[in-house]
Amino acid sequence: MSRIGKKPVAVPSNVTATVSGQVVKMKGPKGELSFTVPEDVKVEFKDGEVAVTPVDDSKKARSMWGMSRTQIANLITGVTEGYSKVLEIQGVGYRAAMKGKNLGLNIGLSHDVTHPIPDGVQVAVSGAKQEIVTVSGIDKQQVGQVAADIRSYRPPEPYQGKGIRYQGEYIFRKEGKKK
Repeated sequence: MSRIGKKPVAVPSNVTATVSGQVVKMKGPKGELSFTVPEDVKVEFKDGEVAVTPVDDSKKARSMWGMSRTQIANLITGVTEGYSKVLEIQGVGYRAAMKGKNLGLNIGLSHDVTHPIPDGVQVAVSGAKQEIVTVSGIDKQQVGQVAADIRSYRPPEPYQGKGIRYQGEYIFRKEGKKK
């Protein structure tokens, strides 16, 4: 039994929730999001709560149950508060800058990297040396994917710690060669 799936998702007063068939739509102060629930799960909206139940007792239905409930909770958090990820760029001369709708990264490669920013995601560059990149938006999956794509250009390396890391991420440091 899913412990997460059993709990209904409470819908705040400033969020409008609509459930039509397998599609759940949330509209709040920050925007509108929708999620299509898998066929193995049944969704119903009553008394200001969205309840999720499995259709049968199959393994697939039980595994989709908790995931669907969490996705619906993420919709509510997205339209009320939004999501953000903070990236830190570490390295001598490494920096980021917004170039119109694109993010320009100078990260020690032979060329500058230009990363296009999709709609629905905002990117801000701050810090004394332009080393902090904040990715924010209402869709948790999209914000996480954009942050992961930016990090993938230069992941942190274990010897000197140079590269792009999430704020608060611990990098296991290795000792270099000895004479």
